[in-house]
Amino acid sequence: MPHLAITTIGNRHSGKSRTWNTLFGATVRTGKYERRLYLNKSQYVNVFLVSGSPEEREEYVGEIITVEKPSIVLCSTQYIEAVRTTYDFFFRHGYDVHVQWLNPGYSDQAQYDDSLGLVQYLLRKGATVQMRDGQADPTSRVQDLIRAILGWATYHDLVHTEFGA
Repeated sequence: MPHLAITTIGNRHSGKSRTWNTLFGATVRTGKYERRLYLNKSQYVNVFLVSGSPEEREEYVGEIITVEKPSIVLCSTQYIEAVRTTYDFFFRHGYDVHVQWLNPGYSDQAQYDDSLGLVQYLLRKGATVQMRDGQADPTSRVQDLIRAILGWATYHDLVHTEFGA
């Protein structure tokens, strides 16, 4: 079975949670179970959300995810060296990884360089990485995530349809 990790990465208060809240159309937090993510009015996928980054929580992402290898994980990650542990978890468990780097983040003074070399690390591991402005309205970056999820999930036959929705 295929697996996808959609992640946001940035400094503290960069807009990671705002991205998930906009994606779901409501305030959301990490849960214990998968939930439906509607990609349009009638199509949805089941996802597991890790809203507060494992790095900020000082918890291992494998302990936060309480569902046995969910097909799609949405995960906030913090731009610090320890984030490699989180990404290593996804790579080790066979996830396709799509990263949205919020740079500059909502509270950042300006755009910053990749001093940790994370982009090269992620690309070498096969991840898709895109940079988005965390200070801008989140609608555009959320639409990018919806397209990525819908395309991947359609290809892997994981999209559910509710008729008459």
